[in-house]
Amino acid sequence: MLRTLRLIAADVRQKATWCYGSAPLPTILKTLATDGTAAMVLYRFTQAARVHRMPVLEMVLNKATNLAGGCVIGRGADFGPGFVLIHSNGVVINGNVRGGSNVLIEHQVTIGADRRQTPVLGSDLFIGAGAKIVGGVTVGDGARIGANAVVVHDVAPNTTVVGIPAKPVQRREDRAAQAAARPTTTTTDETNGSQS
Repeated sequence: MLRTLRLIAADVRQKATWCYGSAPLPTILKTLATDGTAAMVLYRFTQAARVHRMPVLEMVLNKATNLAGGCVIGRGADFGPGFVLIHSNGVVINGNVRGGSNVLIEHQVTIGADRRQTPVLGSDLFIGAGAKIVGGVTVGDGARIGANAVVVHDVAPNTTVVGIPAKPVQRREDRAAQAAARPTTTTTDETNGSQS
């Protein structure tokens, strides 16, 4: 039970930081009332019931998640700390999905199976509204899935993908390298310290 409470605390802190930029106690309390948080909490209690082999409670909590959040999260789905449903409406997650920590999910997202193959998600992910991740794909750490993207191929770490089917647009290291390579422009007056 202590582990479950720690996971819930990590999830709510992550959501507070995402939504409001920080996670002091008043912000945490505000976050508890936001859309999707009830589904996050119920999902964690469903996981706990599964671990402690309480199938009836597990099923009841799973149905409560559906009713409270308007989402379907398979009872076997497993995410690390920092699992965030920014908005839970319409989210569908297959029960065999495995995800790392700090996975942020917008509304209308589907993470599902294809021919009994399910996605494996890394850590520090953002999945945009309406995105679909289907089949035996791996989404690397730090990836960003654009809104309405359909992911049917592996996504490399730190890569943003968009479109149908989803294709990479740029890696975050590439953007940092481009910014570092840009020359800084200064006027002659600034460099010489003279005034005009």
